[in-house]
Amino acid sequence: MCGIIGYIGKDKALPRILNGLKFLEYRGYDSAGIAYVVNNKVEIKKEIGRISSLEKEINYDTETYMGIGHTRWATHGEPFKINSHPHQVGKFTVVHNGIIENYAKLKNKLENMNITFKSDTDTEVIPALLNYYYSKEKDILKTIKKTINDLEGSYALGIICDDDYENIYAVRFGSPLIIAKDKNGNFIASDVPAILAYTNKYILLNELEIAKVSKNNIEVYNKDLELVSYVEKIFEGSQESALLNGYDHYMLKEINEEDKVFLDTFNYYVQNGKFKNTMPDFKKYKNIHIVACGSAYYVGIIASSIIEELCNIPVYVEVASEYRYKKVFYDKDTLVIIISQSGETADSLAALRKSCADNIDTLAIVNVVASSIAREAKYVLYVKAGPEIAVATTKAFLAQITLLILLAIKLAKKDALLKEFIGLEKLIKKLLNQDYKDVALSIYKNSNVFFIGRGIDYGICLEGSLKLKETSYINSVAFQAGELKHGSISLIEVGTPVIGICTKKDMSKKTISNIKEVKSRGAYVIYITNDTVVDKFYDKLIILPDAHEIVMPILSVIPLQLIAYEVAKLRGCDIDKPRNLAKSVTVE
Repeated sequence: MCGIIGYIGKDKALPRILNGLKFLEYRGYDSAGIAYVVNNKVEIKKEIGRISSLEKEINYDTETYMGIGHTRWATHGEPFKINSHPHQVGKFTVVHNGIIENYAKLKNKLENMNITFKSDTDTEVIPALLNYYYSKEKDILKTIKKTINDLEGSYALGIICDDDYENIYAVRFGSPLIIAKDKNGNFIASDVPAILAYTNKYILLNELEIAKVSKNNIEVYNKDLELVSYVEKIFEGSQESALLNGYDHYMLKEINEEDKVFLDTFNYYVQNGKFKNTMPDFKKYKNIHIVACGSAYYVGIIASSIIEELCNIPVYVEVASEYRYKKVFYDKDTLVIIISQSGETADSLAALRKSCADNIDTLAIVNVVASSIAREAKYVLYVKAGPEIAVATTKAFLAQITLLILLAIKLAKKDALLKEFIGLEKLIKKLLNQDYKDVALSIYKNSNVFFIGRGIDYGICLEGSLKLKETSYINSVAFQAGELKHGSISLIEVGTPVIGICTKKDMSKKTISNIKEVKSRGAYVIYITNDTVVDKFYDKLIILPDAHEIVMPILSVIPLQLIAYEVAKLRGCDIDKPRNLAKSVTVE
């Protein structure tokens, strides 16, 4: 979940590396560091906290034309400077994204050979191994091969060797890494936004491939150290799309892009009221497993209700981190759908590989073109959310919901329902333009908040609760509306906020009854609905547009996203980079 950037070329390296790190900070921000070659020697600078702290220690005019940088999300070792990347042992300096699962065994082996360690990290064993094998091999490529043969887990590595300041080396397994080509030099990076200020041309490094990157050339070797050809890709977007454009936070900017994101996703798959050939036919499948993590998992819960109701197909929704380890019952008519914003989510990727190993057909729903999950699934459908920088997903969630509803309509062969999407972007915009500050003011001082709903609304409650807790650090919990009274209602005190959602009119009487139960016990009720309200059982009311129930999840999530944003802002939280979290979760 860390960010890596490296540059070697004709231009000064530090401005390019620091700029790239800023566009990767969403991937980790406990600490940042940089290693660069100056006066034929590697200099290393590390600082705790944000890149701004590191930047104060850097002289941009330094005559260096080669370096590697890193922004860290801690997995092993507290966020102290000694645990920050880059790590150096002997002749090798390394930045690492991923997790080395057998590092303790390797560290013990190396310590028995009188090799000492300075940090508490798993990463430090990598330069130690490189330095050990290089003392015997005297060949960098062979050294890297022997080192990665010892590693278990996931890694994307940027490597500098003191005996070769003409090249940066890179290798990956289970963590993303690209090589980018520029007229004045070349880059390695964890993600495309890091290099878009300079070039939109890049190469996707395949797993276990080793790249040797000089200022004028890129060579890629397979695991047998044979030179292989590579395909140069061109990124369609721009770095400007990842800028704030006048908004206070990326989260707010991304929420306000949701009308466009909806329309872009819908129009990619539908034209003139009919599905385009961008939406395959999945009619042969009689069972569906949806596997995902976090917000994407909640998309699966919502989609399962819609697919089962429209298509009469059983849908099983599973948390990816559990799915790969459980006994799964499926047959040749089963489709496994993996949902991931980044397409690199480690648990989801592992679940995908489990299904592929069992010869089960897989479908990836992702936002990032040519990401690992997209490449390895049998089928892939892309959401059109564009770059999402804020750690708390908003527009990608809405785009995933949109695409899964379209998939359900396609499976059910009920194309007539596509008319219910017409003009929906205007309703989205209407909700975006509403002011939710008064609702936030009624919540932000509380320690606990509860969300309740039934069916699809429960899935939206889960997402709203997650948005609130991850951005504002308020303990929020979502319940099926009828379940709260089976124990957890004991937590309701006078003034406890309860957000009740009801968009399915045939369930409104039951949901309202549950809301009245908490209201009678002193709860402060915020009621969100698209129905006519005749009885005042709430403290605040949010009325949604009265659209068809199949598109209501697209609308009902928007107020919850904006409420979470406003609450976090009132509490003075770091909205785009919540503590302990990172955007792309590439460790299991």
